[in-house]
Amino acid sequence: MIKLGTLLCTLLGITLIAFFVIRLAPGNPVLLMIGERGADPRQYQEALHRLSLDRPLFEQYLGFVGRASGGDFGSSIVSGRSVKTELLARWPATIELGVAVILLSLLVGVPAGVVAAIRRHSVVDKLITVGSLIGYSMPVFWLGLVLILVFSEMLGVTPVSGRLDIAFDIRPATGFMLIDTLLPEATARYGLDAFVSALHHLLLPALTMAATPIAVFARMTRSSMSEVLGEDYIRTAHAKGLASPRIIWLHALRNALLPVITVGGLFFVSSAIAGAILTETIFGWPGVGSYIVNSVYARDYPVIQGSILLIGVLVILTNAGVDLLYRVANPRMRV
Repeated sequence: MIKLGTLLCTLLGITLIAFFVIRLAPGNPVLLMIGERGADPRQYQEALHRLSLDRPLFEQYLGFVGRASGGDFGSSIVSGRSVKTELLARWPATIELGVAVILLSLLVGVPAGVVAAIRRHSVVDKLITVGSLIGYSMPVFWLGLVLILVFSEMLGVTPVSGRLDIAFDIRPATGFMLIDTLLPEATARYGLDAFVSALHHLLLPALTMAATPIAVFARMTRSSMSEVLGEDYIRTAHAKGLASPRIIWLHALRNALLPVITVGGLFFVSSAIAGAILTETIFGWPGVGSYIVNSVYARDYPVIQGSILLIGVLVILTNAGVDLLYRVANPRMRV
């Protein structure tokens, strides 16, 4: 009951932020739409009325909450299309990028932390620690531009922007490009060339976003693993003659991952959202992040409100998922 009340209060706070924060920024969406110079006052008032921006703010807020509770976020001021439709069309690109970042973060960060903990104070440990510090300190926008300069401009091995080369005409069946390029229709026309092109386009954005989470997971895994390896049950397992790989990867790592799941999971959500907005803008990735940036420039209130609300719900669901994973990893929490 307490968690349900907290959830409702959190959702209420998100709706307040989504509605009022953008209205504190300078700029008028109607003037941006019809033009600031020589705008006809009658045309201006008609546009205000059509967009319901001539009503009191509290009345506009209640209307937004009422429509959003039914899954209706209104229509974009710029395009006139349903915000829900446009967000659903862009979510697969953001989700695909996010899944790639999660896989990179776990497959690189966790093993690196384990190796650093096993070989503490060695050269390998120091290299991993320094690399983690560098990865954590680098701004996303700077790293993205450097990767574009090195791998796209100087070496020419990766594309600069987009999700797929213009030579491939792929029908978006699922919206996930790595899946669509492997469907029978696509493979019959292009073989695996389209899939390879999609991987090339995904590589730099995923590396840019994954740099910070990899560093965080590596440092946290090293710290937690170092503590676990000094516990009595680990020494007992060694005394029983169990193989070292089994002790490390089965017994020690499972307990070491408990704080990593809790803190690292929550940090990953915040860094992924901020990273997605910057990364998608830099690489021209047609996801929700770049859509939000363009909408902020245009003061497209319905799009910004709907996007912030959906991201807030995603963060809440992720927190619930992290809590569930913690209970799975720690049997004592199931009681």
